[in-house]
Amino acid sequence: MIRVVQIVNSTSRGVALVDEPHLRCLTGVASVYELALQCIREGKKLGQVVASLAVGEVLDYDAVYGGSSDWKLLPPIDVPGSPSRLLVSGTGLTHLGSAKERQAMHLAEQPKEAEAITDSMRMFRWGVEHGRPAEGKIGIAPEWFYKGDGSILRAPFESLEIPGHAEDGGEEAEVAGVYLIGDDGTPYTVGQVAGNEFSDHKFERRNYLNLAGSKLRVCSLGPEIVIGGDFKDVSGEVTIERAGETLWHKQIVTGEENMCHSLANLEHHHFKFDGHRQPGSVHVHFFGAGALSFGDGIVLQDGDWSEVKFEGFGRALRNPIREETKVVTPVRVQSLA
Repeated sequence: MIRVVQIVNSTSRGVALVDEPHLRCLTGVASVYELALQCIREGKKLGQVVASLAVGEVLDYDAVYGGSSDWKLLPPIDVPGSPSRLLVSGTGLTHLGSAKERQAMHLAEQPKEAEAITDSMRMFRWGVEHGRPAEGKIGIAPEWFYKGDGSILRAPFESLEIPGHAEDGGEEAEVAGVYLIGDDGTPYTVGQVAGNEFSDHKFERRNYLNLAGSKLRVCSLGPEIVIGGDFKDVSGEVTIERAGETLWHKQIVTGEENMCHSLANLEHHHFKFDGHRQPGSVHVHFFGAGALSFGDGIVLQDGDWSEVKFEGFGRALRNPIREETKVVTPVRVQSLA
């Protein structure tokens, strides 16, 4: 298992191997995308190539992470110059915690049905019963959602914006898989990243059919991408800070042992679509959250900070929250007639 970051300064960008407390820059490569595509085409192992190229400049990781270096962190994956070639999506109701919080969210709007089983809990139970098929078999499809293209990705320490049209913005601490489609349409795993999926939970709570729209928000990844990691049982923690103090904190778990779907089943149901196997495209797919501060009554405000950290995934992902000015006029479409 190795971890790498993408970095940029005023004149160039690059990839660096994490070797705490240092970053060892890779020679001859400017992006993880470029490197991974080259490995697919040449039949090489990504981790081995990274190790062989990590002979460039050695940087102080503390300085880069803390913002005192000329080098700044980028999202750990992107498609340079072509953000539309990157698809961000996710799978919900994979963890018991998310199912319980969604159930509570929906029942809050339907108090007369307090003993009812919502569609969300029903879908979670289907996953428990049929989400881990035997080798070579296909299990039940999970909940799936679209978030956006590569333009919504935010680097560590960049703001997560609550849009002016939104009702809310809330963290969702998750692990996401990073995939690259080869020239023949075969999906390849590049690695996995810590992420803050970020959603509008107030809008979703109005009606679960608002889920699709609630997900169309920015998100953040990183700072590191883990290559060759183990996703069986992953412990983590998520923290919300306000005015320099911890407002909310929770220990969380993810990984296949803590989910109702196997990773192979999630991957099949994402890549079974022809449109998701376009050569040269990148996919960032969130695997689901087990706990939300919104479920404990926290409403994020401008200036709050969110921190997500998973064991084995390197340094914490930190982002400030920024509320944009409320939208009071509609978007006007111009006619070409």
